[in-house]
Amino acid sequence: MNLGRLPALVRTTTFRLALVHASIFIVFAASLLGYLYYETAGQLDRQANGELNAEFQELSAAYRGGGFDRLNQAVIERSQARGKFFYLLQDADGAKSAGDFDVLPAQAPPLGEVVDVKFNYDARTPGGEPSRRSAEGRISRLAEGGVLLVAYDVGDLGEINRRVSTVVWRSALVGLVLSLVGGVVISRSAARRAEQLSRTTEGVMAGDLSRRAPVAGSGDEFDRLSQQLNAMLAKLERLVVSSRSAGDSIAHDLRSPLTRLRNRLEAGLKETEPDAQVAALARSIDDVDGVLATFNAILRLSRVQAGATGSFRRLNLVEIADELSDLYEPVCEEQGLAFEYVSDGELWVHADRDLVAQAMANLLDNAVKYTPVRGRIQMRAQRERDGAFALVVADSGPGIPEADRERAVERFVRLEQSRSQPGSGLGLSLAAAVAEAHRGELRLGEGLGSGSMPGLEVALVLPAASSKAITGGRMKLIRREPDAVT
Repeated sequence: MNLGRLPALVRTTTFRLALVHASIFIVFAASLLGYLYYETAGQLDRQANGELNAEFQELSAAYRGGGFDRLNQAVIERSQARGKFFYLLQDADGAKSAGDFDVLPAQAPPLGEVVDVKFNYDARTPGGEPSRRSAEGRISRLAEGGVLLVAYDVGDLGEINRRVSTVVWRSALVGLVLSLVGGVVISRSAARRAEQLSRTTEGVMAGDLSRRAPVAGSGDEFDRLSQQLNAMLAKLERLVVSSRSAGDSIAHDLRSPLTRLRNRLEAGLKETEPDAQVAALARSIDDVDGVLATFNAILRLSRVQAGATGSFRRLNLVEIADELSDLYEPVCEEQGLAFEYVSDGELWVHADRDLVAQAMANLLDNAVKYTPVRGRIQMRAQRERDGAFALVVADSGPGIPEADRERAVERFVRLEQSRSQPGSGLGLSLAAAVAEAHRGELRLGEGLGSGSMPGLEVALVLPAASSKAITGGRMKLIRREPDAVT
């Protein structure tokens, strides 16, 4: 059988699951209806057969106790009582001795055997009208040669059985139809949701990165899947848009150092003095180092965003801040900047030490680069109101307008369009990627300046480690004012 020729709905997993559900429902309904039949019509049949057995056994006991005459008397008494049973007793010659019928409805069995019979007989209604009714009974041949028939009318019982059987079969048919219809409706609904997701992915593969999966608002598994898919597509769109501009940005950043490198090498070839040639080579090496630094920054960012986040362990953020303070304090002093460092106790987090240190070094490098002479730089290790911990770098430089802060953390984005300052535009991107890898966040706000130089404050916020209680802390303050600049 070629499955490809089947309708699309029939080939879906949801339809097969609905068919399985319908099959289970049908089996359950059949079992329930069978049980109901067994407990109603079946119980009536069993009860009638039990009463027939009891009546037949009583007459057999009368025959064994008093012979044919005693059995004849018992049949006469029961026939006159007009109970629910009918009787016929024949002697050894086949003549009627007592009972309600004149002839046997079937041939008598051999001696010692008992046969069950079903037959119709003529009767009259209470109004005197003739009618044809059904009966069931038992025939036995006596030891003396006579025959005994005991029967009961099954007209009312048969009507009850017929009605119960009709109800059972009709209910089974209705249950079958409803289960199939319900299965098809359910499968079509699920298939429709799956088809919407499929069309969304097809649109994205066709190049429309703005496509999003519909969310019905029911909160079911399809809604949760759509929300997760939309979050993934939003991130994918950001990465693709960033990658589209990455080539131009890399070319723009590398064109100047590569051009300078070529010019200096060409000029070095023309120099005849050894000292001038060595100086040209030294400057060329500096240009190559700048190019390598750009590529190393790209590789680090790619590894972090790809999930290669190194080794996580429990560490104290203050220790990293102390080391960075010792490293950047003389740098700020050399640049004519005031440096201030404040730490607030022990801040234990679960993080990768190298990644956190690299991110903070990038933030401090940016602060040193963009803060003018006699400006201020402040680094803080502090507790946040929500229980998280943060390493904060603030400066009194030009800052970043609020409208550009979200874009500033994207790859290769440099708000200084002239790109006269050295750098690759990856510092904030790397810090944001490190924060995301640690389930934290990177917050940007106004810094230490005012007016046209508001400064920038960048906070690397990380969740606190929960495996060990935070101990009482210490306060460390280092403040270094710049020397007078003449």
